Amino acid sequence: MKKFILIVLVGFGAWKFYSEKVDNSSSMPVSGESYRQAPAQSAQSRFSCDGRQHCSQMTSRAEAEFFTRNCPNTKMDGDRDGIPCENDSRF
Repeated sequence: MKKFILIVLVGFGAWKFYSEKVDNSSSMPVSGESYRQAPAQSAQSRFSCDGRQHCSQMTSRAEAEFFTRNCPNTKMDGDRDGIPCENDSRF
């Protein structure tokens, strides 16, 4: 019986702590001014390494350049001159 009461108290404490933490982070006011001052998305935030490796999987030259610089195992720069997808006529 003592173990049951202890488990209930620990569970209630954890729930209370979690609910207060979530409420505090979600109730922060967001001013319109700070939203307008947000910088434009950089290439770092627009693209992410998701396993694509080939030029045929890219949608833009900027995306191919991001993948070549930041992601492992890409196969887009055959001559290793730093310019990915040189022979792709789409870009």
